[in-house]
Amino acid sequence: MSATTTPEGHDRTVLVTGAAGGLGRAFALGFAARGYRVAVADLDLDGAEETARLAKDLGAEAWAGRVDVTDETSVAELAAAVAELGRGRIDVVVNNAAVYASVTRSPFEEIDPAEWDLVMGVNLKGPWLVTRACSPYLPEGGRVVNLSSATVHSGSENWAHYVASKGGVIALTRVLAKELGRRSISVNTIAPGFTLTEASLGLVEGAEQYGVDRGALRRSSQPEDVVGAALFLAGPDSSFISGQTLVVDGGRQFV
Repeated sequence: MSATTTPEGHDRTVLVTGAAGGLGRAFALGFAARGYRVAVADLDLDGAEETARLAKDLGAEAWAGRVDVTDETSVAELAAAVAELGRGRIDVVVNNAAVYASVTRSPFEEIDPAEWDLVMGVNLKGPWLVTRACSPYLPEGGRVVNLSSATVHSGSENWAHYVASKGGVIALTRVLAKELGRRSISVNTIAPGFTLTEASLGLVEGAEQYGVDRGALRRSSQPEDVVGAALFLAGPDSSFISGQTLVVDGGRQFV
């Protein structure tokens, strides 16, 4: 990039939830590299602050805060703080926070109702609360990017609560796209396949090769593969796309 080229994210603020590590950290750093002002939020404040430090190393203005995405007050405080960082605006919201690696895999008859409520609270209620709190600060042309999962399309046995929560994210996205579209704000979903994050590596034996033989592209998914989709949906080239789900799984399934 030459000195006279304006970065894509110049004077734009992005909020990434669940950004203490994994995909969330990758999203934050990807936006930082594009010149965005980055707000990093997570229940794990230490991890969020480390992500913000890494974003600053890339030359971005970055801020970290603690948030419980299931708590209305916590989310409202976060949105106000990020809007202050963004000079009154939040241009892009990436709803990445989710319960994933800690979810117990068991037949649907055996799922603990308390765990069901936790998964739904973080994975589905969270994006609703965060988007609702950020809505007053979203400008015309603003973007919301929600994170679902490719497992919604394949169905994953013994994971009913996780799969249902991520299916709900796709449905929520479609409603928000209609309602926020009246203000020229687009809302889309990314549905990643099995991606090699710290959380995923501990889920299955031989994670590096898991599902590779089922993909059109015979390699494992890296966080950077998913980051590109988020940058696209937040950027100028996707200005007429809304309510859609972009599956990023190397062609393991076609929907």
